[in-house]
Amino acid sequence: MTVDRQIIVPLDVSSPQAALALVEQLPQVSYWKVGLELFVSAGPGIIRDLKAQQKRVFLDLKLHDIPNTMAGACAAATRYGVDLLTLHAAAGKVALETSLAAAMAQTGTTGQPLPLIVAVTLLTSIDSQALATELKVPLNPTDYTLQMAMLAQSLGLGGVVCSPQEVRALRRFLPAEFTLVCPGVRPTWASGDDQQRTMTPAQAFQAGATYLVIGRPITASAKPAEAFQRICEECEAVGQ
Repeated sequence: MTVDRQIIVPLDVSSPQAALALVEQLPQVSYWKVGLELFVSAGPGIIRDLKAQQKRVFLDLKLHDIPNTMAGACAAATRYGVDLLTLHAAAGKVALETSLAAAMAQTGTTGQPLPLIVAVTLLTSIDSQALATELKVPLNPTDYTLQMAMLAQSLGLGGVVCSPQEVRALRRFLPAEFTLVCPGVRPTWASGDDQQRTMTPAQAFQAGATYLVIGRPITASAKPAEAFQRICEECEAVGQ
């Protein structure tokens, strides 16, 4: 897989018109993330629009609810034909199992391909201090992330979302085919924004990341296509 197909660009905008305008600016991007803001604003129509352009879609809703509600949402997302879907690992074993089973059942009913279902381990905006003092979790971020990742892997999920700083540790315990999706990735020439646990794209790939989610360094650039190309070239230069 080439670098340009491993970088997912988020459509962090509030309307389908703005989203499609951004897609038009970046024809070389094949993988787009639809998150909460856009999905709530535009609904599933934006997924159909992206699919009509032969784009891959990462539906990043971070589902976290009771098992039946999560299962219903996973079945619906499978009907939309999304390629990647996020659940929160903190929803627990039963919710994750039920959600995966619902998606698999939906594929059997409609013939839609099964999305790659991954579990969010810990938001990259949460650092060790917040984990300890606000969430009262007596583990450091790496150990907590590993715990959540091993739970997801044991239940048959295809991967996890994690900080790039945890990738190397996870790769020591998880199979090579287990997908690691990393937000919180910033090239050296871009601002870190609200991400607390970050790394450059080249470093993240070298550590063992499968996909990188890179937003503002590309989408907020005066020349988005050039920013995307620069990131790809920097990653290729170090052998990714």
